[in-house]
This record gives sequence, C-alpha cells and structure tokens, in this order.
Amino acid sequence: MSMTKTRAPGLPLDDKACYAALQAHDVRFDGRFFCGVSSTGIYCRPICRVKLPREENCTFFVSAAAAEAAGYRPCLRCRPELAPGLAPVDSVLRLARSAALIMEKDCLTSRKISELAAILGITDRHLRRVFFMEYGVSPVQYLQTQRLLLAKSLLTDTRLTVTDVAMAAGFGSIRRFNDLFKKHYHLTPNELRKKGRSKEQDNDGITLSLGYRPPYAWGSLISFLAARAIPGVESVAGDTYRRTVAVKKGETIHYGWISVANRPTKNALSVTLAPTLLPVLSRVLARIRFLFDVNCSPEKVYEKLATMDDVAPNIRVPGIRAPGCFDPFEMSVRAVLGQQISVKAASTLAMRLVNLIGAKMDTPFEELAFAFPQPDRICALEGRIENHLGPLGITGDRARSILALATALTTNSITLSYSANPREAMEKLRKLPGFGPWTVQYIAMRALGWPDAFPHTDHGVKKALSGRPPQDILTLSQKWSPWRSYATILLWNFLANKLEVQKESCTQ
Repeated sequence: MSMTKTRAPGLPLDDKACYAALQAHDVRFDGRFFCGVSSTGIYCRPICRVKLPREENCTFFVSAAAAEAAGYRPCLRCRPELAPGLAPVDSVLRLARSAALIMEKDCLTSRKISELAAILGITDRHLRRVFFMEYGVSPVQYLQTQRLLLAKSLLTDTRLTVTDVAMAAGFGSIRRFNDLFKKHYHLTPNELRKKGRSKEQDNDGITLSLGYRPPYAWGSLISFLAARAIPGVESVAGDTYRRTVAVKKGETIHYGWISVANRPTKNALSVTLAPTLLPVLSRVLARIRFLFDVNCSPEKVYEKLATMDDVAPNIRVPGIRAPGCFDPFEMSVRAVLGQQISVKAASTLAMRLVNLIGAKMDTPFEELAFAFPQPDRICALEGRIENHLGPLGITGDRARSILALATALTTNSITLSYSANPREAMEKLRKLPGFGPWTVQYIAMRALGWPDAFPHTDHGVKKALSGRPPQDILTLSQKWSPWRSYATILLWNFLANKLEVQKESCTQ
C-alpha cells in the first residue's frame, strides 16, 4: 500500500519532537499523537515497544481515526484503542471534542450526524469543519474508527461471539461489520482473535481495559468515592469500586453492575461489567471514563497549580483527578441532600431514598441491591413530594428541589452531561428552587465535567484556606483557572489529611 507522507493538521508537536517522544516511549504523549510507519502499514502509540522505525518512514497523526483514514492498520502490540483521549477543556476546540465525546458515548447507534450537529447547536457543515480541524478526519470517519476499535478490543479481550461484538460496537449489520473490519485491518474478526491474546472471562462478567495518562492518584480518588458512596448502590472494597447500573436506551432500562480497579503497571483501569449491560456497553464505558476522569492530562494540571504550594507546602499531588459521576441525576440529588450537613448524613438520606423508591436488583455483591431511581420515577410519585420524602428525614425544601430537578431532566429543559454547555446548564440550574452557588458549582464539577468549577463558599474550602473571606478566596482561585475543580479536590484532600494527623496526635 502506498502511504503519502503529509503534515497532519492539529498535531501538538512538530515531527522532530514527535520522533523524539517516540524514541523515549514517553507516556506523557500517549494518546496525543499516533505514528504511522510506511514500511509496515501499521500505526502505533508513542509508548509502543516495537523496534524503533526509521524517521523517514514515520508520519504522525493527531488521532487514530486520522491514521486509519490514511490507510494504516492498528498495531496489535500497543493497541491504539487503549490510548487515553484528550480532555475537553479548551474552549476553542470544545465543539469538536464535545462531538467526539457524544460519539464515544453510544457510537451514535440512535442518532445521525445531522442530529449530533443539532444537539450542539451548529450546522452539519460547521461540525465537519471544526471536527476536521481538531481530529484531521470527518465525523463519519471518526465514528467508524471508534466502532472498529471498540470491536477490536472486545475481540481481543473477551470471548463474546462476533455477532455480539458487532452489535455492542454499534454495527447494525454483521456483513457491514465484516466488510469494514477486513478493509481496514486486512483481517477478518476471527483471524484477529486468533492473532490477539484473548483472555478467558469470568462467567460473572466481561472485563475490558481503559487506558489513562499517568501519573494517576488512584488512592485519593477512591477515598473520595468511598466517603460519598450510597449504601446499596455503591461500595468500595479495598481499592476496587463497585456499583449498580441502570441505563435507559429507548424505552428499555438495562440493569447490571460494574467493578473498577486500577492496574498501575499497565496505566489502565480494569473494568468488569455484567453481561446484561452489553446492549449499552459504549454508554457504560463512556460513563466510567467520565467518573474516573480518564481523559485528564495530569501534567498540565500539576504545572498550572504550582502556586497552590504557597497555600501549604506540597499541597499538590501528581496525577490528581477530579471525580465525575456515573449518573448525573443520582449525583445531583446527593448534592441537594448534602446541603449544610455532613457527608455521612447525606449518604444516609440517599440510602433511605433508594430503599423507598429505588429498583431492587440482584448482583454478585451482597452490599449492592438497589439501582438509583430514574427522574421519571420521582415525577410519577402521586401527591405531594414532601409526603413521600419527608418521613425519610428530607426537608420539604430539599424534596421540592429534587422534584424540580427530576422534572427538568424528564422534560429535557436541562441537560446534565459532560457534552452539555456548562455555562448554559449552570444558569438553568440556578433558576431551580434550592440550587444555590455551592450546589450549582458542585454539580458543574461532577456532572458537567467542568474543570474550572469552584465552590468558593464550601466549608471545607474555607477551612483549608484558613478561613479567608469568600471574595478573597475567589480572587486567590483565579491563579488556578482553568483547573479550579482540581484545586478544590486538592484543598479537600489537604484538609482531610490535616484532620487525620490531628486525630492521630490526639490518640497518642
């Protein structure tokens, strides 16, 4: 195959720098570019450990889709489908990256590209233009690559049938899947499975890997989630996070469970999920990526937050992540319940709500027995909402706030998603009863994935900053923009560690 060497648009480095990173196998560039090798017709991640190709044979691409559009096949050793993505923080590029995130969410199995453009409030033509500027390919080419790479991962890592793989990856036709796979990879799906290293699967679940860009402060993130876990819905056992899942697709709700653990030697999360979630696999994986902030560029965050060490020595932690959420409604309800009470008390109230109106379900884990209720379940409660939630210890004001949010989500007047416009969503949230500055900022951080959210009125933030007035805290925080969500997590962790040290000194 003839490979044309041209300068790819959107590369973060010039060709010399890309080749130097390739030589060093520098993990900080994993997912930032891919290297196509003309002598083999294969493209790799910069961390690939194959023999270093000659510089004149290398062409560098900003995305896997761009490499495949140029005729290259993915490397079977470094597996480009496991490379981490790019965090959607640059406002100039946000449209293209928002479109990519929506595609990754469900492989557009229920939408067309024109509908995607409409969701983003732009024309098809503008979407194609900004998308090509960022990724070097059209949205259709990018989507096709996403489907093929997900299928490749399933073929390599699971024992699912080829038919199940095709359907889970978003292909409506087995014939179409086989034709595209052979065209792009010069192998049939079964031939690739024989070449790959398929693993025997646990009968109770399907296990896949999600790559991330190291370092990764897993301990800090898992501690944060453990403290806020809703009993019956979430649990943390050792270093493993588990939860129940309810994902609605069309008129059907798919129930199941997930278990997520860190594999630091592979720079990847190991994700095991119930087979019942296969019809919504891409959506579940997208939510897990968001919950664990897999697309973060940790070195950027660490560098930008250098001035935080002026607050306290070594307050920064390499690889800090801003936890997202798996279910935006669930997290937002918990935020409402947590207004002006302790973290533990909010978890107790959320548990009572789940026990009352959550969906009972069976899982392999004794501590997981309920799925958090969908917004329409709240809206369907007859009579006054206070009569249902009041006996649980939830105040009337908070009960009405929860109903208002459920109504807004059910009628689509508000969208809580990492692909939504955060400023528009925050403005709409402020108009709901009981949604003050703290609640809106917290939801922006965890449900919208807004990296610059900053709940400056938060008790923990004020305490970590030695009781500074809110306006002074806001002024100080401008130095940390646009990574103030990460700064908030660092402040909370700093306060928690400080209190733990004080507690230990008192017991000695």
